[in-house]
Amino acid sequence: MKVLVTGGAGFIGSAVCRLLVGELGAAVLNVDKLTYAANLASLRDIEESPRYRFHRADICDRPALAALFASFAPDAVLHLAAESHVDRSIDGPGEFITTNIAGTYALLEAALDYWRRLPPAQAARFRFHHVSTDEVFGSLGADGRFTELSRYEPNSPYAASKAASDHLVRAWHETFGLPTVLSNCSNNYGPYHFPEKLIPLAILKALHGEEIPVYGKGDNVRDWLHVEDHARALHTVLTQGRPGESYNIGGDGERTNLAIVTAICALLDELLPNSPYQPHARLITFVADRPGHDRRYAIDATKIRRELGWQPRESVASGLRKTVAWYLDNRWWWEPIWSTRYRGTRLGTAAAPAGG
Repeated sequence: MKVLVTGGAGFIGSAVCRLLVGELGAAVLNVDKLTYAANLASLRDIEESPRYRFHRADICDRPALAALFASFAPDAVLHLAAESHVDRSIDGPGEFITTNIAGTYALLEAALDYWRRLPPAQAARFRFHHVSTDEVFGSLGADGRFTELSRYEPNSPYAASKAASDHLVRAWHETFGLPTVLSNCSNNYGPYHFPEKLIPLAILKALHGEEIPVYGKGDNVRDWLHVEDHARALHTVLTQGRPGESYNIGGDGERTNLAIVTAICALLDELLPNSPYQPHARLITFVADRPGHDRRYAIDATKIRRELGWQPRESVASGLRKTVAWYLDNRWWWEPIWSTRYRGTRLGTAAAPAGG
């Protein structure tokens, strides 16, 4: 199988590429613009494989996309390229609109042109898989979970841009017949995660004896999914999902942000018994909440489990332990980022105007 992966140098994208090439024997063309969070070092394990190829390109560049489709002739597209950090979307929404909406449109058009030229048998097998987020559904109350039929109610510029791209993908299937599948996942965590996100940020702040920022009271709830479980789910949807369908992917891992950070501190206490920052939980510091911070996310993954047979392999406890251990053992990967590219600076503090 030949898969064109967009955003394959990112966190989830690199996990997908490592799985497809390193374990499943697929051929992959990784198309990535290499923005701030992309890191080709995350692909070190497969970069010499004859089944792996990287090309730097912007998904908004239609001529470049057309050339890549023509030269690689993929059996499927796995579309992960996106601006993805809510805090950054608050500070600067424009890039999110451009990449997530205009970029998805350009990729859909390139894929449609390519698909229409395929022989009938190949066209019937072709898939365009759009990878999205549970944040398009907005915020849950104390009860319930998001299903594939949940109403779209995005609250951040990031979520709104992903919601728009979801609708484009659905429209290209319904209007033009492009065989698309769509997935919406809960919060990912695991190795090779750029340290602007909660879990890697907490780990690296604690390792350096710095205050670990927790928004508000730390009682916002997220449903955590290990990135390698997510990668396997994406392959399952890509190869077994029905065109026109969407699938929610979650790990049954609801935890408050404070519970996650506290668990990280406890793991560091255990794994670094001689650390001068023991107990690491004393570094936890509550800071002003993020504007428009959704209260709770939770995914109902019944459909993908029942129809496609996917199950997560990691619990939050096992996955978090592996993640903390990975950051302790792989300083080569994160130290260049921490020292030169991103040092844990607070983002997304823009406030709504008075009366807004």
